[in-house]
Amino acid sequence: MAAATAVPAFAERAYDFRFTRLVYESGNWDVDERMPSNFLNSLIEYTNLRVDPNEYVIPLADPSMLSAPFCYMAGHRLVQFTPEEKRNFETYVRGGGFVFADDCNHDIDGLFAVSFERQMAEIFGDDALVKLPNDHDLYSCFFQFDGPPTTSLELNGWGDDLVHDYLKAILINGRIGVLYSNKDYGCEWDYDLRNKRFMARDNTRFGVNIAVYAISS
Repeated sequence: MAAATAVPAFAERAYDFRFTRLVYESGNWDVDERMPSNFLNSLIEYTNLRVDPNEYVIPLADPSMLSAPFCYMAGHRLVQFTPEEKRNFETYVRGGGFVFADDCNHDIDGLFAVSFERQMAEIFGDDALVKLPNDHDLYSCFFQFDGPPTTSLELNGWGDDLVHDYLKAILINGRIGVLYSNKDYGCEWDYDLRNKRFMARDNTRFGVNIAVYAISS
């Protein structure tokens, strides 16, 4: 599945879902290169959605990101939005967009976590980022989960050595606008697709729930 930087006009009409990775200037946004392909493959395998097979890589500062049905951002390093990035992020989320932000450090006090949470507080308020209850619709909108699935990486974190038993979110009018994970799903799902046949249970199934929630809630 090839990456693309511009969304063709027909893509707006032909597909129910497309994957947009956000480029932000301050950090290493280009992580987990195979994750989008596995994410999209699971949507094609398990759902009847019309799925665009491309990954679209678009700068957060580019107004074209405002039309994306789903945005993904991740990294290990500093998150410090430029004024244009901050403006687009807020406009997108408050306007009904959905951002899945994943901390590649799988940590609670690493650089990505601390700086991303600070950015969310500056944009949406100090108390905007809240723990998502494990009975939230996100966990039952397609497959059934009793909370966020554990990743194999969490006990190998940078010092916290714990399993994160919840995700965080920013809710806009009762709907998730920003889904935030310290569990490093991006790295967990960044495997050679051929390895899927060895899995007792496909670990990208939770990605299906995230996508279905993003476009249907």
